[in-house]
Amino acid sequence: MTRIVFMGTPDFSVPVLQRIINDGYEVIGVVTQPDRPVGRKKVLTPPPVKVEALKHGIPVYQPEKIRQKEELEKIISLNPDLIITAAFGQILPKEILDAPAHGCINVHASLLPELRGGAPIHYALIQGKKKTGITIMYMVEKLDAGDILTQVEVEITEEDNVGSLHTKLSKAGAELLSETLPNLLKGKLTPIPQDNAKATFASNIKREQEKIDWSKTGEEIYNHIRGLNPWPVAFTTLDGQTLKVWRSEKVTGIDNREPGTIIKNDPDGLTVSTGNETAIKIIELQPSGKTKMTCEEFYRGAGSKILVGSKLGE
Repeated sequence: MTRIVFMGTPDFSVPVLQRIINDGYEVIGVVTQPDRPVGRKKVLTPPPVKVEALKHGIPVYQPEKIRQKEELEKIISLNPDLIITAAFGQILPKEILDAPAHGCINVHASLLPELRGGAPIHYALIQGKKKTGITIMYMVEKLDAGDILTQVEVEITEEDNVGSLHTKLSKAGAELLSETLPNLLKGKLTPIPQDNAKATFASNIKREQEKIDWSKTGEEIYNHIRGLNPWPVAFTTLDGQTLKVWRSEKVTGIDNREPGTIIKNDPDGLTVSTGNETAIKIIELQPSGKTKMTCEEFYRGAGSKILVGSKLGE
């Protein structure tokens, strides 16, 4: 039986691990990130992959840095035939890449060579793509640059956000891996080198990228907002206070003003001018120090006092 070490951390990785187990492979170890403090109370919380592994009695390893000699030796000593990663969060060193007989493969949430990096789901939405997908590839020391084994496309709808697309891609990744493994282990796949000239990148989202630029088009802002929902969430400012914007709609047929100007305020939402003729209606938001709320809930409180003509983002 093929001995597999699985490496992954967030929710995205869980269906992939479940499918490997359900398909009858021997998972001899799971490597994931250390437990981290979560929430305002900083409760020490295990990664989702650790929780799933422990349900099946699989040994769990949580190195802070996998490159440390002691951690390398632990993993290599497991003598795996294959290592599979999915959103693990660390680049594997050559010692690990060279250890398994069948190599190390990664389940990546984009159609490589597009969107290499840690936030491909976010960028696919922010960039307004109509499709993305899953790539299963051999791992190399360079970020997401290994030869491609298999790919599958996944449609992006106008209503998708990071949460919904994350779920679609996680399921697609588990399914594609299930289809790929038998042929990989039998040596029936021909790896295809990536065209590095076509590579694009999706580095982890930084705080400054979360802020809405109202001078962009309404379409770009709409994609920006859904491309950060439900994490890390787009924001703007109103009267110097942060206002998180969870969900929005595009609105046409309204006379636009200077970008960022509130042109309508009622229980249906705050309608804001942009850099073109498509305005943005904010329909779910979170004022500073408050919980997430609908536009109607917001309007019943402080929202009703916001004057048309006020500006966001200043």
